[in-house]
Amino acid sequence: MEQLTPETHNKGWIEVICGSMFSGKTEELIRRLKRAIIARQKVEIFKPKIDKRYDELKVVSHDSNFIASKPVATSAEMLSLADGAAVVGIDEAQFFDDALPEVCETLANRGIRVIVAGLDMDFLGQPFGPMPRLMASAEYVKKVHAICMQCGNLAHHSFRTVTNSAQIMLGTQESYVPLCRSCYIKEREKQK
Repeated sequence: MEQLTPETHNKGWIEVICGSMFSGKTEELIRRLKRAIIARQKVEIFKPKIDKRYDELKVVSHDSNFIASKPVATSAEMLSLADGAAVVGIDEAQFFDDALPEVCETLANRGIRVIVAGLDMDFLGQPFGPMPRLMASAEYVKKVHAICMQCGNLAHHSFRTVTNSAQIMLGTQESYVPLCRSCYIKEREKQK
């Protein structure tokens, strides 16, 4: 853990944007990062190398909003690539390794504003990857919601519509739909 100095103390922090698929997590991340760019802050943006759904080099929302990013294979790579940054954005945090919370802490301790977006739960409704630890250590956590595709209520579950038991399966509307708690339970019962 890095030592805090008077110059960095209270300048850095961690923000987490979480929720189900199609809830606007990436859209909110892009919005915050573009505002930092407008404020002429140096911004570095990262995404996992495995996520090539919309673009290999850009963070892209389901609404086709995008921002340039650097794909990385491990969270540790961000430490050297973020040198000189005032703001670091990280998309699809659930796909990163378990070292991500420590990397975010290190960046925040350097005085960097760290904004992280990711799924809080997998398709089985279980905590996903490093997200629980990130949410626990973040100064700010915003949970966003999608709209249930069956009843129209607020949705916070990502229901997988195809047969695949792997925790990590990249997909979009062809593989997942957002559901509220009640509709998610009904659909999971049908799968048994």
